[in-house]
Amino acid sequence: MDVLPMFPLGTVLLPGQPLPLQVFEPRYLTMLRDVASGDGRFGVVLIERGFEVGGGDQRFDVGCIAGIEQVRPMPGGHVGLLARGQERIEVVDWLPDDPYPRAEVRRLPDLVWTGEEAPRLAETERTVRRALTVMSDHRSPALPADIELADDPMARSWQLAWIAQLGALDQLALLKSSSLGELLETTERLTMEALELLPLQSPDEPD
Repeated sequence: MDVLPMFPLGTVLLPGQPLPLQVFEPRYLTMLRDVASGDGRFGVVLIERGFEVGGGDQRFDVGCIAGIEQVRPMPGGHVGLLARGQERIEVVDWLPDDPYPRAEVRRLPDLVWTGEEAPRLAETERTVRRALTVMSDHRSPALPADIELADDPMARSWQLAWIAQLGALDQLALLKSSSLGELLETTERLTMEALELLPLQSPDEPD
């Protein structure tokens, strides 16, 4: 069992996903100094109830380890941070939030590529790319439909999960996948469901 500094957020972090943050709360500035002087890793979990700032939140128990890639000072004593998702974790026990959130965690098993998932991977990718194209007609997409993906099939599968423009609870369901086949099938299904709901949503207002 490992003890990790934890950063509860209003978003889900998936393996391989970049995580840009602006750190300004004193407790997380302290955490960042400790993490940067150690192995550069901390845990990220989704907030179930409450807010990122101020504490007192309730948190989901499945998350992801984040590894720091860049740190830069910003005006006003803020710190800009770029981290990236690594291994999946489950919180076994929350420790006192003093001086910042910490938890005992266990690592969840890595998903495994066997080669049998290749057709599902190809179909999921087609669905996600089509969704990004369709979404561009309804709102400004965060990512282009022709975004370049990794050659490694495991990395590519997780990339599809986090570029699919799904909500936090849907992404949490993906994070909890027990197999690669489940991850791909759920990504495709949830993306198709999001596409079906698009006509009911208001497009972005023009600038």
